Amino acid sequence: MFARHDIVALGQRSRDMPQKCTLHGEPYLLFSTDKKLLLCIRCFRDMQGESRAHCVDLESAYVQGCERLEQAVLSVKALQTATREAIALLQAMVEEVRHSAAEEEDAIHALFGSMQDRLAERKALLLQAVQSQYEDKDKAFKEQLSHLATLLPTLQVHLVICSSFLSLANKAEFLDLGYELMERLQGIVTRPHRLRPAQSSKIASDHRAEFAHCLEPLLLLGPRRVAAAVGGASMLAGGSGPKVLTGPHCPSPTGKTSGSPVQKPTLHRSVGTEVLLAEGENTPFTQHCRHYEDSYRRLQVEMQNLKDQVQELHRDLTKHHSLIKVEIMGDVLRKSLQLDTRIASEHASLEGMRVIFQEIWEESYQRVAKEQEIYEAQLHDLLQLRQENAYLTTITRQITPYVLSIAKVKERLEPRTPLREVSWPRREGSVGASGPPGVGHLQKCGHSFRHLWMSSQRVYKTRRTTAGTAWP
Repeated sequence: MFARHDIVALGQRSRDMPQKCTLHGEPYLLFSTDKKLLLCIRCFRDMQGESRAHCVDLESAYVQGCERLEQAVLSVKALQTATREAIALLQAMVEEVRHSAAEEEDAIHALFGSMQDRLAERKALLLQAVQSQYEDKDKAFKEQLSHLATLLPTLQVHLVICSSFLSLANKAEFLDLGYELMERLQGIVTRPHRLRPAQSSKIASDHRAEFAHCLEPLLLLGPRRVAAAVGGASMLAGGSGPKVLTGPHCPSPTGKTSGSPVQKPTLHRSVGTEVLLAEGENTPFTQHCRHYEDSYRRLQVEMQNLKDQVQELHRDLTKHHSLIKVEIMGDVLRKSLQLDTRIASEHASLEGMRVIFQEIWEESYQRVAKEQEIYEAQLHDLLQLRQENAYLTTITRQITPYVLSIAKVKERLEPRTPLREVSWPRREGSVGASGPPGVGHLQKCGHSFRHLWMSSQRVYKTRRTTAGTAWP
Protein backbone atom coordinates (compact mmCIF):
# COMPACT_ATOMS: atom_id res chain seq x y z
CA MET A 1 0.00 0.00 0.00
CA PHE A 2 2.83 2.39 0.85
CA ALA A 3 5.28 1.11 -1.79
CA ARG A 4 4.91 4.24 -3.97
CA HIS A 5 5.08 6.66 -1.06
CA ASP A 6 8.16 8.70 -0.19
CA ILE A 7 8.90 9.58 3.43
CA VAL A 8 9.82 13.26 3.78
CA ALA A 9 9.95 15.71 6.63
CA LEU A 10 6.71 17.45 7.56
CA GLY A 11 8.20 20.92 7.00
CA GLN A 12 9.46 19.97 3.53
CA ARG A 13 6.08 18.51 2.65
CA SER A 14 4.41 21.77 3.73
CA ARG A 15 6.73 23.75 1.47
CA ASP A 16 6.44 21.36 -1.44
CA MET A 17 2.68 20.94 -1.19
CA PRO A 18 0.98 22.70 -4.12
CA GLN A 19 -1.46 25.41 -3.08
CA LYS A 20 -3.52 25.15 -6.29
CA CYS A 21 -6.06 22.63 -7.52
CA THR A 22 -4.50 20.03 -9.74
CA LEU A 23 -7.63 19.82 -11.92
CA HIS A 24 -8.46 23.48 -12.46
CA GLY A 25 -5.28 25.29 -11.49
CA GLU A 26 -7.21 27.51 -9.10
CA PRO A 27 -6.06 28.19 -5.50
CA TYR A 28 -7.72 26.25 -2.72
CA LEU A 29 -10.45 28.21 -0.95
CA LEU A 30 -12.72 25.64 0.77
CA PHE A 31 -12.61 22.28 2.51
CA SER A 32 -15.28 19.57 2.38
CA THR A 33 -15.87 18.11 5.84
CA ASP A 34 -17.91 15.33 4.28
CA LYS A 35 -15.38 14.10 1.68
CA LYS A 36 -12.28 15.45 3.49
CA LEU A 37 -10.99 17.19 0.31
CA LEU A 38 -9.56 20.62 -0.51
CA LEU A 39 -11.68 22.54 -3.04
CA CYS A 40 -11.15 25.43 -5.37
CA ILE A 41 -13.94 27.70 -6.56
CA ARG A 42 -14.58 25.64 -9.66
CA CYS A 43 -14.65 22.38 -7.67
CA PHE A 44 -17.17 24.01 -5.37
CA ARG A 45 -19.35 25.01 -8.35
CA ASP A 46 -19.21 21.49 -9.77
CA MET A 47 -20.52 19.97 -6.48
CA GLN A 48 -24.16 19.27 -5.87
CA GLY A 49 -26.22 21.32 -3.46
CA GLU A 50 -26.25 18.75 -0.69
CA SER A 51 -22.44 18.47 -0.67
CA ARG A 52 -21.98 22.25 -0.68
CA ALA A 53 -23.55 22.42 2.80
CA HIS A 54 -20.52 20.54 4.21
CA CYS A 55 -17.96 22.97 2.76
CA VAL A 56 -16.22 25.49 5.00
CA ASP A 57 -13.35 27.89 4.50
CA LEU A 58 -9.79 26.76 5.10
CA GLU A 59 -9.34 28.68 8.35
CA SER A 60 -12.49 27.24 9.95
CA ALA A 61 -11.62 23.76 8.73
CA TYR A 62 -8.14 24.16 10.17
CA VAL A 63 -9.51 25.25 13.58
CA GLN A 64 -12.02 22.39 13.66
CA GLY A 65 -9.35 19.89 12.68
CA CYS A 66 -7.02 21.15 15.39
CA GLU A 67 -9.78 20.82 17.99
CA ARG A 68 -10.58 17.28 16.90
CA LEU A 69 -6.92 16.34 16.85
CA GLU A 70 -6.52 17.80 20.34
CA GLN A 71 -9.48 15.76 21.58
CA ALA A 72 -8.01 12.63 20.04
CA VAL A 73 -4.64 13.38 21.64
CA LEU A 74 -6.30 13.93 25.02
CA SER A 75 -8.16 10.63 24.69
CA VAL A 76 -4.94 8.83 23.88
CA LYS A 77 -3.19 10.51 26.80
CA ALA A 78 -6.06 9.48 29.13
CA LEU A 79 -5.80 5.93 27.86
CA GLN A 80 -2.04 6.07 28.37
CA THR A 81 -2.48 7.29 31.97
CA ALA A 82 -5.12 4.62 32.67
CA THR A 83 -2.83 1.98 31.21
CA ARG A 84 0.03 3.07 33.42
CA GLU A 85 -2.24 3.07 36.47
CA ALA A 86 -3.56 -0.38 35.58
CA ILE A 87 0.00 -1.65 35.19
CA ALA A 88 0.96 -0.21 38.59
CA LEU A 89 -2.20 -1.65 40.15
CA LEU A 90 -1.59 -5.08 38.67
CA GLN A 91 2.02 -5.03 39.82
CA ALA A 92 0.86 -4.09 43.33
CA MET A 93 -1.79 -6.83 43.24
CA VAL A 94 0.82 -9.35 42.14
CA GLU A 95 2.88 -8.36 45.16
CA GLU A 96 -0.19 -8.45 47.42
CA VAL A 97 -1.11 -11.89 46.11
CA ARG A 98 2.35 -13.11 46.96
CA HIS A 99 2.17 -11.66 50.48
CA SER A 100 -1.40 -12.92 50.94
CA ALA A 101 -0.43 -16.42 49.88
CA ALA A 102 2.50 -16.37 52.29
CA GLU A 103 0.30 -15.08 55.13
CA GLU A 104 -2.39 -17.66 54.38
CA GLU A 105 0.16 -20.45 54.36
CA ASP A 106 1.57 -19.24 57.69
CA ALA A 107 -1.96 -19.02 59.12
CA ILE A 108 -2.75 -22.54 57.92
CA HIS A 109 0.44 -23.90 59.44
CA ALA A 110 -0.20 -22.03 62.70
CA LEU A 111 -3.84 -23.15 62.92
CA PHE A 112 -2.91 -26.71 62.08
CA GLY A 113 -0.20 -26.66 64.72
CA SER A 114 -2.62 -25.23 67.30
CA MET A 115 -5.20 -27.86 66.38
CA GLN A 116 -2.62 -30.59 66.72
CA ASP A 117 -1.59 -29.28 70.13
CA ARG A 118 -5.20 -28.99 71.31
CA LEU A 119 -6.06 -32.41 69.93
CA ALA A 120 -2.98 -33.94 71.51
CA GLU A 121 -3.88 -32.46 74.90
CA ARG A 122 -7.49 -33.60 74.62
CA LYS A 123 -6.34 -37.00 73.38
CA ALA A 124 -4.20 -37.45 76.49
CA LEU A 125 -7.12 -36.47 78.72
CA LEU A 126 -9.50 -38.81 76.91
CA LEU A 127 -7.08 -41.72 77.09
CA GLN A 128 -6.61 -41.03 80.78
CA ALA A 129 -10.38 -41.01 81.29
CA VAL A 130 -10.73 -44.27 79.36
CA GLN A 131 -7.97 -45.85 81.43
CA SER A 132 -9.64 -44.68 84.63
CA GLN A 133 -12.99 -46.14 83.55
CA TYR A 134 -11.28 -49.37 82.55
CA GLU A 135 -9.55 -49.72 85.92
CA ASP A 136 -12.77 -49.04 87.85
CA LYS A 137 -14.87 -51.45 85.81
CA ASP A 138 -12.15 -54.11 85.75
CA LYS A 139 -11.77 -53.92 89.53
CA ALA A 140 -15.53 -54.14 90.09
CA PHE A 141 -15.96 -57.09 87.72
CA LYS A 142 -13.02 -58.97 89.23
CA GLU A 143 -14.35 -58.49 92.76
CA GLN A 144 -17.77 -59.77 91.69
CA LEU A 145 -16.15 -62.65 89.82
CA SER A 146 -14.14 -63.59 92.91
CA HIS A 147 -17.29 -63.60 95.01
CA LEU A 148 -19.15 -65.80 92.55
CA ALA A 149 -16.14 -68.13 92.19
CA THR A 150 -16.21 -68.60 95.96
CA LEU A 151 -19.96 -69.15 95.97
CA LEU A 152 -19.97 -71.89 93.33
CA PRO A 153 -17.98 -74.54 95.35
CA THR A 154 -20.13 -73.82 98.38
CA LEU A 155 -23.26 -74.55 96.39
CA GLN A 156 -21.69 -77.70 94.98
CA VAL A 157 -20.81 -78.96 98.48
CA HIS A 158 -24.35 -78.39 99.71
CA LEU A 159 -25.79 -80.20 96.70
CA VAL A 160 -23.52 -83.21 97.43
CA ILE A 161 -24.57 -83.14 101.10
CA CYS A 162 -28.23 -83.12 100.10
CA SER A 163 -27.73 -86.01 97.68
CA SER A 164 -25.88 -88.08 100.30
CA PHE A 165 -28.46 -87.27 102.96
CA LEU A 166 -31.34 -88.38 100.75
CA SER A 167 -29.62 -91.63 99.84
CA LEU A 168 -28.34 -92.58 103.32
CA ALA A 169 -30.79 -91.18 105.89
CA ASN A 170 -33.79 -93.20 107.02
CA LYS A 171 -37.19 -91.72 107.74
CA ALA A 172 -36.45 -90.86 111.37
CA GLU A 173 -33.13 -89.22 110.53
CA PHE A 174 -34.73 -87.38 107.62
CA LEU A 175 -37.49 -85.98 109.80
CA ASP A 176 -34.99 -85.14 112.54
CA LEU A 177 -32.34 -83.41 110.39
CA GLY A 178 -34.09 -82.72 107.09
CA TYR A 179 -35.81 -79.49 108.12
CA GLU A 180 -32.57 -78.10 109.53
CA LEU A 181 -30.88 -78.87 106.21
CA MET A 182 -33.73 -77.24 104.32
CA GLU A 183 -33.45 -74.11 106.47
CA ARG A 184 -29.75 -74.00 105.76
CA LEU A 185 -30.33 -74.34 102.03
CA GLN A 186 -33.06 -71.70 102.17
CA GLY A 187 -30.71 -69.37 104.00
CA ILE A 188 -28.09 -69.78 101.31
CA VAL A 189 -30.62 -69.08 98.57
CA THR A 190 -32.17 -66.05 100.28
CA ARG A 191 -28.87 -64.36 100.96
CA PRO A 192 -28.11 -61.45 98.60
CA HIS A 193 -25.84 -62.60 95.82
CA ARG A 194 -24.66 -60.20 93.12
CA LEU A 195 -25.36 -62.41 90.15
CA ARG A 196 -25.86 -59.56 87.68
CA PRO A 197 -23.12 -57.05 86.89
CA ALA A 198 -23.61 -53.78 88.71
CA GLN A 199 -22.54 -51.74 85.68
CA SER A 200 -22.20 -52.12 81.97
CA SER A 201 -19.02 -53.11 80.19
CA LYS A 202 -19.26 -50.21 77.76
CA ILE A 203 -16.59 -47.54 78.11
CA ALA A 204 -17.69 -44.24 76.58
CA SER A 205 -15.63 -41.07 76.44
CA ASP A 206 -17.71 -39.07 73.94
CA HIS A 207 -14.48 -38.32 72.11
CA ARG A 208 -16.14 -36.80 69.04
CA ALA A 209 -17.90 -34.13 71.06
CA GLU A 210 -14.80 -33.53 73.15
CA PHE A 211 -12.60 -33.06 70.10
CA ALA A 212 -15.18 -30.74 68.52
CA HIS A 213 -15.47 -28.79 71.76
CA CYS A 214 -11.72 -28.25 72.04
CA LEU A 215 -11.63 -26.99 68.43
CA GLU A 216 -14.48 -24.51 68.87
CA PRO A 217 -12.27 -21.56 69.98
CA LEU A 218 -9.97 -22.15 67.00
CA LEU A 219 -12.60 -22.73 64.32
CA LEU A 220 -15.29 -20.38 65.70
CA LEU A 221 -17.89 -23.14 65.85
CA GLY A 222 -19.96 -21.78 68.73
CA PRO A 223 -23.68 -22.56 68.99
CA ARG A 224 -26.22 -20.25 67.39
CA ARG A 225 -29.57 -19.69 69.10
CA VAL A 226 -31.52 -18.03 66.31
CA ALA A 227 -34.08 -20.86 66.24
CA ALA A 228 -34.98 -20.34 69.86
CA ALA A 229 -35.42 -16.61 69.33
CA VAL A 230 -37.56 -17.12 66.23
CA GLY A 231 -39.66 -19.64 68.09
CA GLY A 232 -40.12 -17.19 70.93
CA ALA A 233 -41.02 -14.36 68.56
CA SER A 234 -43.52 -16.50 66.65
CA MET A 235 -45.11 -17.60 69.91
CA LEU A 236 -45.42 -13.98 70.99
CA ALA A 237 -46.71 -12.74 67.64
CA GLY A 238 -48.88 -15.63 66.48
CA GLY A 239 -50.27 -17.64 69.38
CA SER A 240 -52.48 -16.08 72.03
CA GLY A 241 -51.48 -16.41 75.65
CA PRO A 242 -54.41 -18.46 77.00
CA LYS A 243 -54.12 -21.04 74.19
CA VAL A 244 -50.54 -21.73 75.15
CA LEU A 245 -51.44 -22.47 78.76
CA THR A 246 -54.58 -24.57 78.43
CA GLY A 247 -52.66 -27.83 77.95
CA PRO A 248 -52.94 -30.71 80.41
CA HIS A 249 -49.50 -30.07 81.87
CA CYS A 250 -50.17 -26.60 83.19
CA PRO A 251 -49.35 -26.75 86.91
CA SER A 252 -51.32 -25.18 89.70
CA PRO A 253 -50.71 -21.44 90.13
CA THR A 254 -51.46 -21.57 93.85
CA GLY A 255 -48.23 -23.42 94.55
CA LYS A 256 -44.81 -21.94 95.03
CA THR A 257 -42.41 -21.01 92.33
CA SER A 258 -41.91 -24.64 91.35
CA GLY A 259 -45.63 -24.96 90.65
CA SER A 260 -45.77 -22.02 88.26
CA PRO A 261 -45.62 -22.68 84.51
CA VAL A 262 -43.11 -19.85 84.24
CA GLN A 263 -40.05 -19.93 86.43
CA LYS A 264 -37.99 -17.02 87.64
CA PRO A 265 -35.42 -15.40 85.36
CA THR A 266 -32.47 -17.57 84.53
CA LEU A 267 -29.83 -17.30 87.21
CA HIS A 268 -27.11 -17.68 84.62
CA ARG A 269 -28.50 -14.74 82.65
CA SER A 270 -28.63 -12.51 85.74
CA VAL A 271 -25.13 -13.45 86.88
CA GLY A 272 -23.76 -13.05 83.35
CA THR A 273 -25.31 -9.59 83.07
CA GLU A 274 -23.91 -8.51 86.42
CA VAL A 275 -20.43 -9.72 85.47
CA LEU A 276 -20.65 -7.95 82.11
CA LEU A 277 -21.72 -4.67 83.71
CA ALA A 278 -19.09 -5.00 86.46
CA GLU A 279 -16.32 -5.00 83.86
CA GLY A 280 -17.04 -1.29 83.33
CA GLU A 281 -16.72 -1.30 79.54
CA ASN A 282 -18.93 1.20 77.76
CA THR A 283 -20.15 -0.74 74.72
CA PRO A 284 -23.50 -0.66 72.91
CA PHE A 285 -24.45 -4.00 74.44
CA THR A 286 -23.64 -2.96 78.02
CA GLN A 287 -25.70 0.19 77.55
CA HIS A 288 -28.53 -1.95 76.23
CA CYS A 289 -28.20 -4.30 79.23
CA ARG A 290 -28.45 -1.40 81.68
CA HIS A 291 -31.59 -0.13 79.97
CA TYR A 292 -33.02 -3.65 79.72
CA GLU A 293 -32.44 -4.49 83.39
CA ASP A 294 -34.30 -1.34 84.48
CA SER A 295 -37.24 -2.06 82.16
CA TYR A 296 -37.34 -5.73 83.08
CA ARG A 297 -37.35 -5.02 86.82
CA ARG A 298 -40.28 -2.65 86.40
CA LEU A 299 -42.21 -5.23 84.38
CA GLN A 300 -41.35 -7.92 86.91
CA VAL A 301 -42.57 -5.81 89.83
CA GLU A 302 -45.85 -5.09 88.06
CA MET A 303 -46.23 -8.76 87.21
CA GLN A 304 -45.64 -9.77 90.83
CA ASN A 305 -48.19 -7.22 92.07
CA LEU A 306 -50.74 -8.46 89.55
CA LYS A 307 -50.04 -12.06 90.49
CA ASP A 308 -50.50 -11.34 94.20
CA GLN A 309 -53.77 -9.54 93.49
CA VAL A 310 -55.16 -12.42 91.40
CA GLN A 311 -54.11 -14.99 94.00
CA GLU A 312 -55.75 -12.95 96.75
CA LEU A 313 -58.98 -12.67 94.75
CA HIS A 314 -58.96 -16.39 94.05
CA ARG A 315 -58.33 -17.19 97.70
CA ASP A 316 -61.12 -14.87 98.86
CA LEU A 317 -63.54 -16.44 96.40
CA THR A 318 -62.73 -20.12 97.00
CA LYS A 319 -61.77 -20.26 100.67
CA HIS A 320 -63.23 -17.22 102.40
CA HIS A 321 -66.37 -17.05 100.21
CA SER A 322 -66.09 -13.27 100.15
CA LEU A 323 -68.06 -10.99 97.86
CA ILE A 324 -65.79 -9.51 95.19
CA LYS A 325 -66.74 -6.39 93.30
CA VAL A 326 -66.98 -6.79 89.57
CA GLU A 327 -65.11 -3.50 89.13
CA ILE A 328 -62.04 -5.14 90.69
CA MET A 329 -62.10 -7.96 88.15
CA GLY A 330 -62.37 -5.49 85.29
CA ASP A 331 -59.46 -3.53 86.69
CA VAL A 332 -57.35 -6.71 86.89
CA LEU A 333 -58.12 -7.61 83.29
CA ARG A 334 -57.34 -4.08 82.12
CA LYS A 335 -53.98 -4.11 83.92
CA SER A 336 -53.20 -7.53 82.49
CA LEU A 337 -53.88 -6.39 78.92
CA GLN A 338 -51.85 -3.22 79.42
CA LEU A 339 -48.95 -5.24 80.80
CA ASP A 340 -49.21 -7.64 77.87
CA THR A 341 -48.99 -4.71 75.44
CA ARG A 342 -45.93 -3.31 77.22
CA ILE A 343 -44.18 -6.69 77.23
CA ALA A 344 -44.91 -7.16 73.52
CA SER A 345 -43.59 -3.67 72.77
CA GLU A 346 -40.44 -4.32 74.80
CA HIS A 347 -39.95 -7.64 73.03
CA ALA A 348 -40.41 -6.03 69.59
CA SER A 349 -37.91 -3.32 70.50
CA LEU A 350 -35.45 -5.94 71.73
CA GLU A 351 -35.96 -8.01 68.59
CA GLY A 352 -35.33 -4.96 66.42
CA MET A 353 -31.85 -4.52 67.89
CA ARG A 354 -30.77 -7.96 66.71
CA VAL A 355 -29.35 -6.64 63.40
CA ILE A 356 -27.27 -4.00 65.20
CA PHE A 357 -25.84 -6.53 67.61
CA GLN A 358 -25.17 -9.08 64.86
CA GLU A 359 -22.73 -6.70 63.18
CA ILE A 360 -20.85 -6.24 66.46
CA TRP A 361 -20.95 -9.96 67.27
CA GLU A 362 -19.23 -10.90 64.02
CA GLU A 363 -16.17 -8.83 64.97
CA SER A 364 -15.35 -10.60 68.23
CA TYR A 365 -16.97 -14.01 68.57
CA GLN A 366 -15.52 -14.94 71.95
CA ARG A 367 -17.29 -12.02 73.61
CA VAL A 368 -20.36 -12.49 71.47
CA ALA A 369 -20.82 -16.03 72.78
CA LYS A 370 -21.63 -14.59 76.21
CA GLU A 371 -23.63 -11.66 74.89
CA GLN A 372 -25.80 -13.87 72.68
CA GLU A 373 -26.56 -16.15 75.61
CA ILE A 374 -27.61 -13.18 77.74
CA TYR A 375 -29.64 -11.72 74.87
CA GLU A 376 -31.54 -14.93 74.20
CA ALA A 377 -32.17 -15.29 77.92
CA GLN A 378 -33.65 -11.79 77.92
CA LEU A 379 -36.03 -12.72 75.11
CA HIS A 380 -36.89 -15.90 76.99
CA ASP A 381 -37.56 -13.93 80.18
CA LEU A 382 -39.92 -11.59 78.35
CA LEU A 383 -41.66 -14.59 76.84
CA GLN A 384 -41.97 -16.10 80.30
CA LEU A 385 -43.45 -12.88 81.64
CA ARG A 386 -45.98 -12.75 78.84
CA GLN A 387 -46.92 -16.39 79.29
CA GLU A 388 -47.38 -15.84 83.00
CA ASN A 389 -49.48 -12.78 82.32
CA ALA A 390 -51.61 -14.77 79.86
CA TYR A 391 -51.93 -17.51 82.46
CA LEU A 392 -53.18 -14.99 85.03
CA THR A 393 -55.57 -13.57 82.43
CA THR A 394 -57.00 -17.03 81.83
CA ILE A 395 -57.50 -17.62 85.53
CA THR A 396 -59.14 -14.22 85.93
CA ARG A 397 -61.53 -15.02 83.07
CA GLN A 398 -62.34 -18.37 84.66
CA ILE A 399 -63.31 -16.95 88.05
CA THR A 400 -65.14 -13.90 86.63
CA PRO A 401 -68.44 -15.80 85.94
CA TYR A 402 -68.60 -16.94 89.53
CA VAL A 403 -68.05 -13.40 90.77
CA LEU A 404 -70.93 -12.28 88.55
CA SER A 405 -73.08 -15.14 89.82
CA ILE A 406 -72.47 -14.17 93.42
CA ALA A 407 -73.14 -10.54 92.52
CA LYS A 408 -76.50 -11.62 91.07
CA VAL A 409 -77.26 -13.39 94.34
CA LYS A 410 -76.46 -10.21 96.21
CA GLU A 411 -78.68 -8.23 93.81
CA ARG A 412 -81.49 -10.71 94.46
CA LEU A 413 -81.17 -10.18 98.18
CA GLU A 414 -80.78 -6.41 97.82
CA PRO A 415 -83.01 -5.37 94.88
CA ARG A 416 -82.45 -1.69 95.51
CA THR A 417 -78.73 -1.95 94.74
CA PRO A 418 -78.35 -1.97 90.94
CA LEU A 419 -75.77 -4.27 89.38
CA ARG A 420 -73.25 -2.51 87.24
CA GLU A 421 -72.60 -4.45 84.09
CA VAL A 422 -69.02 -4.55 82.92
CA SER A 423 -68.00 -5.43 79.40
CA TRP A 424 -65.12 -7.84 79.61
CA PRO A 425 -62.48 -7.98 76.88
CA ARG A 426 -62.41 -11.55 75.65
CA ARG A 427 -60.22 -13.55 73.30
CA GLU A 428 -61.31 -16.30 71.03
CA GLY A 429 -61.23 -19.72 72.58
CA SER A 430 -60.85 -18.41 76.15
CA VAL A 431 -62.48 -20.36 78.93
CA GLY A 432 -65.61 -18.86 80.40
CA ALA A 433 -66.65 -16.88 77.30
CA SER A 434 -70.23 -18.17 77.33
CA GLY A 435 -71.39 -15.79 80.12
CA PRO A 436 -71.99 -16.16 83.87
CA PRO A 437 -73.44 -19.55 84.79
CA GLY A 438 -76.65 -19.99 86.59
CA VAL A 439 -77.88 -16.37 86.34
CA GLY A 440 -81.25 -17.18 84.82
CA HIS A 441 -81.79 -19.96 87.32
CA LEU A 442 -80.98 -17.64 90.23
CA GLN A 443 -83.38 -14.96 88.96
CA LYS A 444 -86.26 -17.42 88.71
CA CYS A 445 -85.81 -18.88 92.18
CA GLY A 446 -87.72 -17.23 94.99
CA HIS A 447 -86.09 -18.97 97.90
CA SER A 448 -84.25 -17.84 100.98
CA PHE A 449 -80.68 -16.55 101.10
CA ARG A 450 -79.36 -19.91 102.27
CA HIS A 451 -80.95 -21.71 99.34
CA LEU A 452 -79.62 -19.14 96.86
CA TRP A 453 -76.12 -19.30 98.36
CA MET A 454 -76.06 -23.13 98.25
CA SER A 455 -77.30 -23.03 94.64
CA SER A 456 -74.51 -20.67 93.64
CA GLN A 457 -71.98 -22.91 95.39
CA ARG A 458 -73.24 -25.97 93.50
CA VAL A 459 -73.08 -24.08 90.20
CA TYR A 460 -69.54 -22.95 91.03
CA LYS A 461 -68.40 -26.50 91.81
CA THR A 462 -70.05 -27.88 88.67
CA ARG A 463 -68.49 -25.25 86.43
CA ARG A 464 -65.14 -25.73 88.11
CA THR A 465 -65.24 -29.49 87.48
CA THR A 466 -66.41 -29.33 83.85
CA ALA A 467 -64.21 -26.42 82.79
CA GLY A 468 -61.09 -28.08 84.10
CA THR A 469 -59.63 -24.92 85.63
CA ALA A 470 -55.95 -24.90 86.44
CA TRP A 471 -56.46 -23.49 89.96
CA PRO A 472 -57.13 -26.10 92.61
